[in-house]
Amino acid sequence: MMDKSHRVLFEPMKIGSLMLKNRYSMAPMGTLGCVDNDGAYNQRGIEYYIARAKGGVGLIITGVQMVENELEQFPMPSLPCPSYQPTAYIRSAKEMTERVHAYGTKIFAQLTAGWGRSCIPGFSPEDKSIAPSEAPNRFNPEQIHRELTTEEVQYFIGKFIESAVIAQKSGYDGVEIHAVHEGYLLDQFTMSFFNKRTDQYGGSFENRYRFAVEMVEGIKAICGEDFPVSLRYSVKGNMKGFGQGILPGEQAQEVGRDMEEGLKAAKYLQEAGYDALNVDAGTYDAWYWNHPPNYFKPGMYQPYCKAVSEVVDIPVLMAGRMEDPELASHAINEGIADGISMGRPLLADPDVVNKIRRGRFNEVRPCLSCHLGCLGRMAEVGNLSCAVNPSCGREEEYKLTAAYQKKKIVVIGGGVAGMEAARIASDRGHDVVLFEKSSVLGGNVIPGSQPPFKHDDRLLIDWFSGEMARKHVDVRLNTVATKITIEDEQPDSVIFATGSRPAQPSWLTGFNKPHVMMAETMLMNPEFITGGHIAVIGAGLVGAEAALWMAQRGKQVTLIEASDDIIGGPHSTCFANYQMLKELLIAEKVDIKTSTYLKAITDNGITVRPASEPEANIKLKCDHVIVAMGYKAEDSLFSQLANELDVDEIYNIGDSQAARTIMTAIWDGYEVGRSI
Repeated sequence: MMDKSHRVLFEPMKIGSLMLKNRYSMAPMGTLGCVDNDGAYNQRGIEYYIARAKGGVGLIITGVQMVENELEQFPMPSLPCPSYQPTAYIRSAKEMTERVHAYGTKIFAQLTAGWGRSCIPGFSPEDKSIAPSEAPNRFNPEQIHRELTTEEVQYFIGKFIESAVIAQKSGYDGVEIHAVHEGYLLDQFTMSFFNKRTDQYGGSFENRYRFAVEMVEGIKAICGEDFPVSLRYSVKGNMKGFGQGILPGEQAQEVGRDMEEGLKAAKYLQEAGYDALNVDAGTYDAWYWNHPPNYFKPGMYQPYCKAVSEVVDIPVLMAGRMEDPELASHAINEGIADGISMGRPLLADPDVVNKIRRGRFNEVRPCLSCHLGCLGRMAEVGNLSCAVNPSCGREEEYKLTAAYQKKKIVVIGGGVAGMEAARIASDRGHDVVLFEKSSVLGGNVIPGSQPPFKHDDRLLIDWFSGEMARKHVDVRLNTVATKITIEDEQPDSVIFATGSRPAQPSWLTGFNKPHVMMAETMLMNPEFITGGHIAVIGAGLVGAEAALWMAQRGKQVTLIEASDDIIGGPHSTCFANYQMLKELLIAEKVDIKTSTYLKAITDNGITVRPASEPEANIKLKCDHVIVAMGYKAEDSLFSQLANELDVDEIYNIGDSQAARTIMTAIWDGYEVGRSI
């Protein structure tokens, strides 16, 4: 049964004259892999949105749809584009909107002017690089974007109106304009930091917002006043310079849109005709604000939305890791926002809303805010998906089917790879036994989840543990797998998921000294760190996050890394997570020494050598040395037994195959579990 305090979330609400069945909306997210060569949604894209409508949201706002593909050209298939092949687009969209409506859900098409100087290099040809004024690219300053002509700006406005008309003919219930938001092209027009124009689209406040105003006026004139137009809106830029964000709580001079102008603009845009504001904060220069990593506390947009709600009369929608119904109900009851928008949580679990309605929030698969399966994959031109939900973005073709023949399956290892394989196989009808040699489930995620900013990882362990019971997996803790114990089960299939272990540099001088410990030991026992100065060896994700946690606990931290950047650089993970972690380390005064090699551990510190000084031996004093030098596959049991077991099917998955990421471990488990 629904918790009474959550009933407010299921009250109907209006955007303009359109009635929504509840206060939940699906936030707009990119949909690479969901579009065909005509710029229309393919079957993957249609099924992706149908799954979220079936999951209970009152409103779906699609990911960005380009209003044109000439000035800032993207290769097809890339993103939807109503004006590219209108007939093909309408045919596809009509099928989708009709099916969405069958579940009582409304749907808006989000229309974009594009990226401008925020375009990721390689997504669009350099000769198609445009901006309000000449500007360097956000990610590659050597790439220069040319200034749009006045006629080209007006061409864009016409394309917005044309695309809105096509969306209306396609059965959409409204459109959302993207974006006076996140530092995209339209947002760049509104900020004097980027807009140096001297025509009617630059200079004064009214001129800088003219693009957004003329657009909504034109749409309303053609589509009618009753056709809702929402606006994706970042009320504050949170940027202090080119490529530099303002961290939560940091006092810094805003060079983008400050709160005073942001609230003035919110009222101005309401007067222009917008029917709702979908509010957040940030720009591409502070990218982590718009795509919040796990280092944020949930609900980080509340102060911004509250301020906007106090100056406008139209609905304010709020995202920002708001899946917890307690947090969401509080936001509605306190007048912080009128609606709750969820993006990545609906990738992780499309049934979030229905589960909350049924009082089963504990069964919601948590989003980790890791960006590995969504933003990170799309930045590498991969298809949209989710680290913890492998079927996301391929719902129909990758769905589970009942097993044709029931089998006995033994899974060895209770980390996320083993638990995913076990729950999927059991859900399909197999008889599954899981052996875990320790007393708890979770594997390497357990130490990794100890810092407060990794609380979503703890939720994932709890969810998986719950799934073992809900899917009736026979979990046997404190059980060591051997040839005898495995064959006693008479299995048809054996899945080795024994994970990985920290690499121990036993060759290193001083490694066995008493003040040296592995990062996992420190994470599980932070009270062991009694001294004030710590050296962390290895700035991969584990080492960098360990350094951050210790710095937040008041320790003086030196972070040593042999390569030239932390966590493998900006291209090894999502840029938003990389940027925020790096800025947090700097803010916490962590002494980051990259291109620096560890030579020895001494009784009172370490000896290092910078790559630039081959003969140097620099001594650094510290009380503790924390080793975080990566992981290696724990595949010894598989190597020992793979050719000894009298079993038809044997698999080795996750980190026990190769130490990688939490996403690859879960995806391996899903793939093998669904195929047996």
